[in-house]
Amino acid sequence: METQLTAWPEITEIRPKILECDVVRFQNNKEKWVAFVGILDGYPYEIFTGVLDDDDGIALPKTVVSGYIIKNIDESGLKRYDFQFINRRGYKTTIEGLSERFNKEYWNYAKLISGMLRYRMPLDMVIKVVSSLQTDSDNINSWKDGVAKALKRYLPGNNNTAENTDNAEA
Repeated sequence: METQLTAWPEITEIRPKILECDVVRFQNNKEKWVAFVGILDGYPYEIFTGVLDDDDGIALPKTVVSGYIIKNIDESGLKRYDFQFINRRGYKTTIEGLSERFNKEYWNYAKLISGMLRYRMPLDMVIKVVSSLQTDSDNINSWKDGVAKALKRYLPGNNNTAENTDNAEA
């Protein structure tokens, strides 16, 4: 049976400098992790993940559930992604260099997932691909479950909220 596509999804070739972002917390084995899900036109567009840790990862107040991912390019052409949120006093707080704070292996997996999201692969299929990744690492297997849970909240008809996803264990 042949499936016919009724309309091509809107694809944005050039990433906007600033994207709205949801913050989703999850556990990777015993560690607390965070996913920053960049949103474009109400659809997940990219994802960044890393350890919630004051020393080696991201220090982020528990009350932060949204913000912005800002793409910056320096004078030499190097790109970096920053996360910015409004703190309780109303001031902008920026965490610079998400790519420098995260483990490169997870960064690379997230980059692939972001590519699927940017080119509007149906979200249920992105989740299926993420869930079916087969690795020899328990940490990556636990991580991919957390990423899948973070993305499931955007499926049509899913009424998961940041509050009940934040404390989900993968």
